[in-house]
Amino acid sequence: MISNLRSPRAALRQDGLSAYCQDLFADFARSDQRRWGEVYLRGLLQTPGRKTPAAISEQVLGRRTVQPIQQFVNQSTWEAGDVRRRLAELVGAAAPPQAWSVQDVVFPKNGTRSAGVARQFVPRQGRMMNCQLAVATSLVSQHGSQPVNWQLVLPRHWDADEELRSQAHVPDGVRCLPRHRLVLDSLDEMLGEWDVPLAPVLADWSHETEVEPLLVGLEERGLGYLVQTGAATVLQAGADGGHRAVPVAHRVHRAPAAVRRRAAELADELGPQGERAVLAWRDAPDARARHSQFVVAPLTAGRRGAGGPAAARHLVVEWPFGRSQPRTYWVTNLPVQRLPELVALSELRGRAAADFERLHRDYGLGDFEGRSFRGWHHHVTLASAALGYDLLHGLARERGEDGSSATG
Repeated sequence: MISNLRSPRAALRQDGLSAYCQDLFADFARSDQRRWGEVYLRGLLQTPGRKTPAAISEQVLGRRTVQPIQQFVNQSTWEAGDVRRRLAELVGAAAPPQAWSVQDVVFPKNGTRSAGVARQFVPRQGRMMNCQLAVATSLVSQHGSQPVNWQLVLPRHWDADEELRSQAHVPDGVRCLPRHRLVLDSLDEMLGEWDVPLAPVLADWSHETEVEPLLVGLEERGLGYLVQTGAATVLQAGADGGHRAVPVAHRVHRAPAAVRRRAAELADELGPQGERAVLAWRDAPDARARHSQFVVAPLTAGRRGAGGPAAARHLVVEWPFGRSQPRTYWVTNLPVQRLPELVALSELRGRAAADFERLHRDYGLGDFEGRSFRGWHHHVTLASAALGYDLLHGLARERGEDGSSATG
């Protein structure tokens, strides 16, 4: 247990946080790793402003002790994956996920030497930025969202630049991969030895023209999905163009043949005669609910998953009143007969996005000062764990449990 805590709030929560750290860091090989893990996690939770090693050590230990913290985050050999797995299991047991949500996360950076940094286009910002880009997977429920797995995007020029790779200690096997491959690699890790409840996968592919590799990968893993696409995203539609509207309360049969069509073309062919459901929804937690029309059109049968039949794909379109064109498009292999449930599921991505803002603002997600590949993974894992502690602590309070232990 760490002594000389500076914050009264920290003292009240000391035993609960210590128990949480003992559980989370149980696989660490050395006691000093567990000790500095708790120091760092306490600092992320309690330090005001930027969570630098100097600020963390002064807040938690009462003195500036920078080198051991830097060594623990940047060079220590503990496995981030072990901590992520245990974090996911704790959160998944306390708040079973309604979805696994995939999110792009931006880390603005100065300089060119930090792992994966480059001047690159950020679709959500609509501009070029000098930054690191990451893909995070979160468990999302009505109680909130919890990032549990991370992939750092490596720009293509990092593959051949041995000086950059060496300075940032990028492992030899880590290379530039397409975005869908990063997503599927994260999911494969979670589907392996992680004891986490399965849930549909949510992803935003609205800035991509090709979605088929992602959809096939999800289907081959037997996963349900609701993937937002853009108007220009190319989809596999039925031989008739996939333009017949689907009655949302009935089963639909389609021809097996397929053609490639843009989502906007398919939506245009639905026309004003398409059968529509009017539903209220919000695309962000703090947004006002709005009523909109939703239209469903058949696409093709998906790929057969492990041990199960191929699920049908459908295009779901949000078409606001008074507009000549749709606003939002999704592709799903979930039952479209329960359209209100699909629309409610889509809202969970907004909740996940809001919690990434909290991670940056309150838990120091973007405050990592090192350059190393390992250090980045360590830091984002511990920032996620800080959010996880507050999520578990809040759930325990709501349920009237003893707040001294977030892992109970």
